[in-house]
Amino acid sequence: MSRLYLLRHAKAGWALPGVRDFDRPLDAAGMADAELMGEVMRVRNYVPDITLCSNAMRARQTLEGLAGQTDTGRVLFFDTLYSEDAAGYLTLIRDNGGPGSLLVIGHNPMTEDLAMAVSGDGEEAARGMMNHGFPTSGLAVVRFAGALASAAQGNGYLEAFLTPADL
Repeated sequence: MSRLYLLRHAKAGWALPGVRDFDRPLDAAGMADAELMGEVMRVRNYVPDITLCSNAMRARQTLEGLAGQTDTGRVLFFDTLYSEDAAGYLTLIRDNGGPGSLLVIGHNPMTEDLAMAVSGDGEEAARGMMNHGFPTSGLAVVRFAGALASAAQGNGYLEAFLTPADL
């Protein structure tokens, strides 16, 4: 059994003039939400072996907030998590995931699209919540029968969907 944790970066401020979208930092609420999600992951024993993180500033700062509260495993950074679609995310997961667990800190709509695509079944409440959107700091927990190298559309089970507003 393996687990995939899909986390949308925490809330970022609007881009200031002359600042690229890629370089937008988290706002104060985003920093607090990232730390809260780290606490929740620790309490629920959602501990990844590997974390794949977008190189965008808001994703890196989300990782910092999490890492202050819980173990994030070995961390790999990818510029492509900023620009790839859900299929690209899945390729990175297959290439970097083993039999354990993997956390992806990425962006929408890719994170939401991937969570929906791989979750063929799941907890009714979690599926219902995820169907209402994937807010910043939202975390989808998807379980697979085998290794993440064989993760595919529809073969995951959505165990949980957590957002700071619901905690």
